[in-house]
Parts: sequence; C-alpha cells; structure tokens
Amino acid sequence: MNIDYTLDLRGEPCPFPVIYSLEVLKDMKKGEILQVIADCPASFRNVPEEIVKHGYSMAREPYKNGQDLYFFIYA
Repeated sequence: MNIDYTLDLRGEPCPFPVIYSLEVLKDMKKGEILQVIADCPASFRNVPEEIVKHGYSMAREPYKNGQDLYFFIYA
C-alpha cells in the first residue's frame, strides 16, 4: 500500500482525529491514501464511522499497536 499523506494526531482528544482527518481528505486527490495515527481510544470506532458517513472508504481495517491506532483512508 502506497501512503500519500500521514496525519499524526497522537495526543489529540476526540473528536479532533475525525475533524482533522476530514479536513485533510477534502484537499486530497481521489484514490490517494491518508494514514492517520491517533491514540484516543474512542477514535477506533469514531474515525471509521465518520469517514464512511462522509463518503470516504477505508483502505484497510484499522489496527492497534500499543496505544497507537492506525487508520488508512482512501480520499
């Protein structure tokens, strides 16, 4: 998988991972992949739900590595 942009949001409380991800996705080209790294536990559910509600899709399932949460989103 080729990641076009990475957004490191570790330390940002919810709902900021969703808000910032949607802001960045608006400026990306269709088909590009945004990697989001967050550590707010609620993000694991909130980010994928909101991304899909706004018309984007996940490039792969989110996963956890320790406290870090990784998301891969198609613009």
